[in-house]
Amino acid sequence: MVPVAMWDFDHCDPRKCSGKKLARMNLMEELRVGQRFQGIVMSPKGKDVVSPADKDIVATAGVAVVECSWARLDEIPFNKIRSPHERILPYLVAANPVNYGKPYKLTCAEAIAAALYITGFDAQAEVLLSKFSWGHSFWEVNGPIIERYRTCTTPESVLAMQEVMIREMEQEQSERRASLFSLTLVGE
Repeated sequence: MVPVAMWDFDHCDPRKCSGKKLARMNLMEELRVGQRFQGIVMSPKGKDVVSPADKDIVATAGVAVVECSWARLDEIPFNKIRSPHERILPYLVAANPVNYGKPYKLTCAEAIAAALYITGFDAQAEVLLSKFSWGHSFWEVNGPIIERYRTCTTPESVLAMQEVMIREMEQEQSERRASLFSLTLVGE
């Protein structure tokens, strides 16, 4: 098992926080502000997207997440939680009950699991997600997307794949609308 950790800024209900739940189960280490982490850090301040190229870093040093509200980013002392490997996630869809179906609205458990899946640590991602009643839904919703990201070799190729998938989804949505419109006209 690779190390999994978080800096928690108490922005969410502790009874509902996926990171706190994993910490209570000793599946995630809580880090102090100022404590460095040498692995991949999933952070809103990340410049590069996580990719399969990060596998060696994850294998040796793990994955951490900054547990905070996107609405309160200005309160976070990002200068005290830096890592040499800050990352963001590519397009993925939340499977948690609060934000189900919303792109980019992942819990910290989903973010950690996504980074683990993308870098090839499926078994550990599944262990973490198995602790949530909705956890199995994450792969059901995002598995085909993650599989496509795993064919990439660099952060740039992950971003290119993300753009291809977004265009495909927009095209499908456009075709569905056109089909519904034509059905409406036929029915009149």
